[in-house]
Amino acid sequence: MATPTGTIIPANLEIVEEQQPSLTYGIDFDRGRVVGMVDGLEAVKQAVFLILQTERYRYLIYTPDYGSELEGLIGRDPLYVQSEIKRRIREALMQDDRIEDVMNFSIRFDGDNALVRFTVVSAFGNFEAEQEVGGGV
Repeated sequence: MATPTGTIIPANLEIVEEQQPSLTYGIDFDRGRVVGMVDGLEAVKQAVFLILQTERYRYLIYTPDYGSELEGLIGRDPLYVQSEIKRRIREALMQDDRIEDVMNFSIRFDGDNALVRFTVVSAFGNFEAEQEVGGGV
């Protein structure tokens, strides 16, 4: 296929970026049902939950950018987990363009489990989230 010739893109062409809607199906995880639609902050909260529940590279339906890599921390030294878990959660969530930052991490170890709490800064507002990593941490 040849490249078109004779076309000139004007230097003063204005490019306008538009925020895509975040409207998506709302999921009631307790009952395992779709319960209407959610948008804005609620859609981002749901996305954070789903990203952290999905192990990256495991399912071919998702792109390699989707999901988290938290299972690789199970059974590792707690000092390693403490340093690595922040990076892995932040890296997973920052793939969503509605999320601007992930900060204020606190990690509590309880036997074989680690409970991570953090703040998600999104285009729709901030919220607190948590993730448990378990099974030999």
